[in-house]
Amino acid sequence: MNRVFTVVVALLVLTSTFGAGAVGAHGGVASAQPTCEFPVSVTDATGEEISLDEEPERVVAMQPSDAQTLWEIDAREKVVGMPVGQYTEYLEGHDEPEDITGDDDLTVNTEQVIELEPDVVFASAVADEDQVEQLRDAGLTVYQVQDATSIDDVEENVETFGQLTGECEGAAETLEWMDEEIGTIEEAVEGEDEPTVLFAMGDGFTTGEGTFIEDVIETSGAENLGTEAGIEFYGQISEEVVISEDPDWIVYPEGNFDEPPVSDQVLESTTAGQEEQIATVDANQMNQPGPQVVYAIHDLAETFHPDAYAAAQDDAAEEADEMDETEETDEEPADEPAEEDQPGFGVVAALVALAAAGLLFFRRR
Repeated sequence: MNRVFTVVVALLVLTSTFGAGAVGAHGGVASAQPTCEFPVSVTDATGEEISLDEEPERVVAMQPSDAQTLWEIDAREKVVGMPVGQYTEYLEGHDEPEDITGDDDLTVNTEQVIELEPDVVFASAVADEDQVEQLRDAGLTVYQVQDATSIDDVEENVETFGQLTGECEGAAETLEWMDEEIGTIEEAVEGEDEPTVLFAMGDGFTTGEGTFIEDVIETSGAENLGTEAGIEFYGQISEEVVISEDPDWIVYPEGNFDEPPVSDQVLESTTAGQEEQIATVDANQMNQPGPQVVYAIHDLAETFHPDAYAAAQDDAAEEADEMDETEETDEEPADEPAEEDQPGFGVVAALVALAAAGLLFFRRR
């Protein structure tokens, strides 16, 4: 198994020690319209009150998922330092900020972060306590990110990132997009038979109850085998238990392995192996608790429920066409200004255009 991926699994396991929220149907965040006002104060995962007097200009992301969130809310221009490597190379312009990690693309160089003189540092829930303390002792403002154990937690982090970076509009647009996309998937798979899915992470590890990955699997219209087998958070599961639970599908992170990280015995003795129902999902989109988990949900839903997914896509395109026709009918004369509360050509028009092209489910990558 890849040594670096072993570190990733270890980090996921450590994350579980910070506690788990209830995982259920996606409900969205309490408020999709966060307010950007400075000074601002929020409480981080450690109970520390984090205050910023003015909008930050220089930001450091200590984990790939933090960088992903900053990218999605359009705060990338403020990022001066982050992990630069295989876990962030999918982000456009990922190599522009300074790399703050070592050869493993994960271990943060604290002195390097201090030298960047950031206005705020986003640190993972599993960040080394000594490192966080060292950064704070150096006078830096460090926000330790709340551990995401569900998709709703991911959205709450998006909202907080927007408030702390002054990018509330970008955060609100991201939240609206996430809710619309996830709602479409939930509606598409409602009432469909739910296959049992083993998410194979290597070395016998899988995801269980109380994880955002469990939420991703369930939202895509499937049952998580790890949960059914009594696994909590991230843990190892034996071949005997996997065979006994008999998964309908085996899913593993693409990019971490060239083939399913399970034994030949599991492949020979389960429905998933016998019927060749083996699927991959983008490792960064599945493993990182950021907005792009939506893409993983789409990919899995299409894999498990291709007909329902296709029908939902067609319905979305038809609705977009109807919206387009309605807008043309109600369109004001060209020489009259648009209503003040309409955000220009903006989000609605863009979604309509994408949906009409059959691409409603796919946002910029």
